[in-house]
Amino acid sequence: MTTIRLSRPDDGDRVVAIWRAAVDATHDFLTPDDRLAIDAMVCGFLPQATLWLAVDAQDRPLAFMLIDDGHMEALFVDPVYRGQGLGATLVRHGLTLHPRMTTDVNEQNAQAVGFYERMGFVRTGRSPLDGQGRPYPLIHLAYAP
Repeated sequence: MTTIRLSRPDDGDRVVAIWRAAVDATHDFLTPDDRLAIDAMVCGFLPQATLWLAVDAQDRPLAFMLIDDGHMEALFVDPVYRGQGLGATLVRHGLTLHPRMTTDVNEQNAQAVGFYERMGFVRTGRSPLDGQGRPYPLIHLAYAP
């Protein structure tokens, strides 16, 4: 059984491990140098961030979501548990808190774009660069019930 809860300080190492495994499984478009630079940035803030976690019966995080002012900044699922509905469960939880939630997704991550569209998000725009100015285009999405 999966439960949704807020992160605690002792979840930091696990959420970084989830992020790394998920990125390695889904972001093969990143250059090795960009992957390392993003990793360093993520390790600097993710362990202290307020996250929504999907945890198993032993309270072990399996996936996480970061929402800032109604914008989903991150959604990552441990690849071992992909396809089990954890991402959808977290998104639905986020939508109960922010019914007009928005998010951005890397254009090169076609599986993620499809996931959000199946969840009811629609494209609202595109940026040629990611948030750090790297050449990874973003698709802007908003939930449209």
